[in-house]
Amino acid sequence: MTLPKPEDLEIRSLGECRYPSPLQLGTASGEYHGEFMSDAAKVRFHVELDNLATRPDDLFFERAGPRAQLFFDPGKVKAAIVTCGGLCPGLNNVIRSVFLTLKYNYGVPEVYGIRYGYRGLNPVHGDGFILLKHEMVENIHLHGGTVLGSSRGPQPVDVMLDTLTVRGINMLFCVGGDGTQRGADAIARAARERGRSLAVVGIPKTIDNDIPYVFRSFGYGTAVEKAREVIAGAHAEAKGAPNGIVIVKLMGRNAGFIAAGATTASQEVNFALIPELPFDLEPPNGFLAHLEQRILRRGHAVIVVAEGAGQHLFGDLPVERDASGNIKHHDIGVYLRDRITAYFRERRIETNVRYIDPSYIIRSVPANCDDAQLSDRFARYAVHAAMAGKTDLLIGYWHGLFVHVPMALVTSQKKRLSPKSSLWLSVLSTTGQPPLMVNAPPPEPPAS
Repeated sequence: MTLPKPEDLEIRSLGECRYPSPLQLGTASGEYHGEFMSDAAKVRFHVELDNLATRPDDLFFERAGPRAQLFFDPGKVKAAIVTCGGLCPGLNNVIRSVFLTLKYNYGVPEVYGIRYGYRGLNPVHGDGFILLKHEMVENIHLHGGTVLGSSRGPQPVDVMLDTLTVRGINMLFCVGGDGTQRGADAIARAARERGRSLAVVGIPKTIDNDIPYVFRSFGYGTAVEKAREVIAGAHAEAKGAPNGIVIVKLMGRNAGFIAAGATTASQEVNFALIPELPFDLEPPNGFLAHLEQRILRRGHAVIVVAEGAGQHLFGDLPVERDASGNIKHHDIGVYLRDRITAYFRERRIETNVRYIDPSYIIRSVPANCDDAQLSDRFARYAVHAAMAGKTDLLIGYWHGLFVHVPMALVTSQKKRLSPKSSLWLSVLSTTGQPPLMVNAPPPEPPAS
């Protein structure tokens, strides 16, 4: 990630906070029943430095948490929640916790859910507003998906802001990935230009775990847990047939965090392929040659591949995009299955190749315990920020603490799995695969 400047970390505010918080919290550190957080509380950007004598200028995030003084009078707030993009374990948990915090902690009288993402803010698609009530959200955290529905793709910003204005909404919670947060940033900017006191707060939702300044997003842990269960079955399937080869394709359009996490959690994977590391197929050092060595040596193999891996292998095939503008990747799982089958057939080596794609099942299950807790905390910190009049920000998770991250900073880059990270080094240790499976050009001959 690009190193930000101090001004890049400044959080926008709608104005002076004049209303006392109804939360029964303390004002001194260490009080038993919790404490309010001051705007002066910061979280250091750098927590580990190679050389203290040459450390860069200090950078700080504003720490998230409840404020003693609020910008909004809670009794006059009309809030709305929107969920966008693909499904992810924990979405219903977030909706429920935002509602409960607004309704019962702050006393907000009206909380609305927006149906089917940003399209619910465009009257062309009908009335997208639902007044949420306790009985509607009471048990939704026990189920996967989102009770509000979701969709991909942008809507006209002016139209969305007009809809929010007509409805009297002064607080909007946007739950989604980078596309969703770009939309949230656009709404916040438009509101600012019009002089509208609208708090727009983003809650990071990405099962791929690829939003910057969020060490771990909700849904990722559940995805890894469920992927491990699939890999266990794949391993049994591979060992149950002569020269069994099973390919498991996992989510990860641009980042290999799920593939890497599931590999290290499983300990039964022999090859992990991720978008961050291109690989060759052909001998002498390509993937197929190493797979052949594995089969001749051990008689079975499990391959985990992220959906965005190996796209360079498709050459000049036309590229399509989804409604959000994301590239629709070619199916690397099917490609590998067919190429592996042909490769071993050419060499007259018997194999039994299987292909598993559990993506839509994994992303639609309920959140596990860890993700349920994480979802709840993201939601509550988002409400605290909005009540204090903070806007155009995302709730980040930095070195174990929740922070406020300006939306413009979040949407300016993506998080990737570094091949030098401890996670990827753990993958290499677990699988035994070579660090690079590429046919590098021969070295230059020594000078005479």
